[in-house]
Amino acid sequence: MNELQTEIAELKEFIIELKADRAATKEKEKRESWTKYVTLSIVIIAVIAAIAAQWGGRYSSRVLTSLNDATFNQTQASDQWAFFQAKSIKAKTYEIGRDELVRSAAANDDKTAKLIKAYEEQIAAYKKEQKDIEAQAKEFEAKRNEDREIARLASQKGGKMGLAITFFSVAVAMASICMVTKKKPLWIVSLIFAGVAISQMVMAWRA
Repeated sequence: MNELQTEIAELKEFIIELKADRAATKEKEKRESWTKYVTLSIVIIAVIAAIAAQWGGRYSSRVLTSLNDATFNQTQASDQWAFFQAKSIKAKTYEIGRDELVRSAAANDDKTAKLIKAYEEQIAAYKKEQKDIEAQAKEFEAKRNEDREIARLASQKGGKMGLAITFFSVAVAMASICMVTKKKPLWIVSLIFAGVAISQMVMAWRA
């Protein structure tokens, strides 16, 4: 009889301990229920960071493409100005020849007069070609300036996006540490870094 009572007492103690363990476990789960939101926030931050990285790559590609286009247009403009200079030299040569003929004693001769007229026509043709060449050169320079501006803006946006990626990385690291240490303030800090990163992304898109 005593043994039976002893076993019943032990069983009651075991049940009490089991209930206490369950209660403690539930209490712990209740206290740490916020950690599932930390996990969710890590996933969300990682996804947004991936989007930021993709946009950062786009901006980098745009910078390289625009700079290449600017270099091409600069080369074309330089070629046009060299062509312009060549036409200018030729026109000047004809002008010198014409002036010499005009000052010559045979300036009133029909053959010389025709030659002077031919020189003047050639000079006029070169002048017209120079205007066309100058217009093309300035057009290439305008395109070059436009491409440089595009590259500058893309570089500026890429810098902001790169900064956003850095903040996202810090946010993920802080949230991960929070999961290990179970210190809620670290999660708050993580969310602050994520918020700053998102603001950098928005600034990059709106720039």
